[in-house]
Amino acid sequence: MTADQSIASRILHSIGEIAAPDWNALQIGPSPFLRHEFLSALEDSGSACPATGWSPRHVVLEDAKGHLRAAMPLYLKDHSWGEFVFDHAWAQAYERTGRDYYPRLVSCVPFTPISGPRLLFGTDTEPRSACPLLLEACRMLAATERASSLHVLFPQPDATAGLTNAGLMLRKDCQYHWQNRGYQNFGDFLALFRADKRKKVKRERRRVEEAGISFRVVSGAEINPALLDQVYLLHAATFLERGQSPYLTRRFFAMLHQQLPSTLVLFLALDEDVPVACAICLRDESTLYGRYWGCNQRYHSLHFETCFYQGIDYCIEQGLNRFEPGAQGEHKLRRGFEPTATWSAHWLRDPAFAAAVDDYLTRERAWMDDYIHRARDQLPFRRDGDTQPTAPA
Repeated sequence: MTADQSIASRILHSIGEIAAPDWNALQIGPSPFLRHEFLSALEDSGSACPATGWSPRHVVLEDAKGHLRAAMPLYLKDHSWGEFVFDHAWAQAYERTGRDYYPRLVSCVPFTPISGPRLLFGTDTEPRSACPLLLEACRMLAATERASSLHVLFPQPDATAGLTNAGLMLRKDCQYHWQNRGYQNFGDFLALFRADKRKKVKRERRRVEEAGISFRVVSGAEINPALLDQVYLLHAATFLERGQSPYLTRRFFAMLHQQLPSTLVLFLALDEDVPVACAICLRDESTLYGRYWGCNQRYHSLHFETCFYQGIDYCIEQGLNRFEPGAQGEHKLRRGFEPTATWSAHWLRDPAFAAAVDDYLTRERAWMDDYIHRARDQLPFRRDGDTQPTAPA
């Protein structure tokens, strides 16, 4: 994109307002979450739509011929649920001063705490030129919609410099990811554990086996509507147990399977061939993404086996490099999932409140740096001085 080209911004009230091939031609990354099919499944299924508090306001940049040059997935929201970057305290502080925190603009993949591109560029578009244009369009939209703020959630680390240069404030958080270091089997992975930690994992896996639970991994064309019905009931039961409705509708999973069948992987826990628990995951060529869990009966250690150990087995078998099992959960550390920094970026229209948040985020980042350092000490791997093999770098 050169300086003499005429570039205009436009706001989409539905991802369906732009053709899938044009959107997917942007540099959206390898994961399925930024694909047009995934976003349209969220919107068209009634999962992320105005009725649920997710009003699409996607920003696109187009040249004089109407060609898509850059884009940014964006939603106008009247709540903070389904984002996994928590700002409820900010909302309460706004309310105490008599101001409205909602609505606000959020650039993210709804219900998906997976890092990836958020400012999307065409292959012939210069990000340094397009990034300020996208963010300026967001600020103008915030004024039009009377939104208090803009939040860019889970951008890639290499995108944070462009966001800060545009005046956004960085927030640092932590997730727990598994790394495949060329393991031949699960035993190879456990061989890196200290003896006491290795014993605990083996005991957890043995308890599930002794309960008579078997597992089946189903993906792609093997998945049928009847199985999706069973899986969705398990998924919904976990939400209903907490007094909540599921974020995602049954139709979402049907659309996802129809449009992106190769990305969907189901880990089924079976008691006498009857599904009693499941982990609903997605994958790309290098990574498994653990997204949703569900069960209708209680078994000791079943969650760990279904959501963690089965996924590790799958990654080793499939030669995948990484397993991201979802947000939060320090218990993942003891099972070999390593602390990994994640980011978000924030802009607030109110200068005084922005200054207070900036001060808080500066202190929070220092605390998070220390937390990640200390979290590594909780990993189960052998340390220097222990009998070989040694811990991963």
